[in-house]
Amino acid sequence: MQKKLPLLITTGEPAGIGMDIVLLLAAEGKLQDFDRPVWVTADATAMQKRADELIAAGILEICPPWKTLNANDATIIEEDFLNQMSQQNINGGTVNDDNAFILFNIPCAAPVVCGKVDTNNSSMVAQQLQIAHKLAINKTVAAIVTGPLQKSALIDADIKLLDGTMFSGHTEFFMQQSGCDKVVMMLANQAMKVALVTTHLALKDIPAAITADNVRQTVQIVIDDMREKFGLTQPRILVCGLNPHAGEGGHLGTEEIEIINPVLQCFINAGIDISEAMPADTLFTPRHLANCDAVIAMYHDQGLPVLKSHGFGDTVNLTLGLPYIRTSVDHGTALDLAGRGGASATSLYQALIMANEMANKSLVN
Repeated sequence: MQKKLPLLITTGEPAGIGMDIVLLLAAEGKLQDFDRPVWVTADATAMQKRADELIAAGILEICPPWKTLNANDATIIEEDFLNQMSQQNINGGTVNDDNAFILFNIPCAAPVVCGKVDTNNSSMVAQQLQIAHKLAINKTVAAIVTGPLQKSALIDADIKLLDGTMFSGHTEFFMQQSGCDKVVMMLANQAMKVALVTTHLALKDIPAAITADNVRQTVQIVIDDMREKFGLTQPRILVCGLNPHAGEGGHLGTEEIEIINPVLQCFINAGIDISEAMPADTLFTPRHLANCDAVIAMYHDQGLPVLKSHGFGDTVNLTLGLPYIRTSVDHGTALDLAGRGGASATSLYQALIMANEMANKSLVN
């Protein structure tokens, strides 16, 4: 039987709960639910220490087993290293292995203390992302599943994106590394999938960002990824208007008439199953959601509060438009919970489930 490509988890900020939630899933045997290996990036010493702390706190009974491999930027891009990883996929770290996961040891510069961010370790966090991108772009792994990082720590450590600007998050990092001009943020749970035309903008800046190009690119990326990564040949898409009542025929705003609907009509004319701009207060009702595969909202707080009200802990963050699959947890580093218990691994588990389902339906499996 052909072995499936691994799922790669980046644990992110070492002082946060990224390692905790991996260990929780490993201890419950849930990392072997996916019929494919799971690889994890972390500091091996810190991972062992975190396991010991969770055992001392009564959260874990025993330390789950894993297999450690050393990795760094110098070796990760070499063909022999990638071949070694492919061989590990065949001969070790499979779903029948006694080890819960394979750990890529990326050493921190300073000792890791639960709940205390140290900017000396920010380069290690960035290195995890560089390794993840390289493994995904080379199709050595089926998907990247990112744990939470502390953006402020990377900014304070002067970690830059590829274009020289300050580090602003996973999404921008993977977008630039992949050479993409635009990606789309989508959040998903069992109730719905919601993609955004604009993301983290002040409310006053949103109308100017609702351009024909932005709407068109967002819709096209959603269509492409629903086909390529979700296996839907004819996705059904509903689109929110910007204004109350979708502009009420122009009386409450003209963006729907002048910008949004002309773009959507082009897709409709091309045979795409997509709505014109709909009032958001009626779009998010069971009658409409039962007949759609994805919703496109114009801005962050138009779509995401509704989605998260249907399953906050079960929500997964996706980046559409990348040349590979990337899912993420929907929570932060929770520094106050690291090593002490109280952290929930539900979102990580759902992100792994989503990544695995997408990998099974995509060309890279």
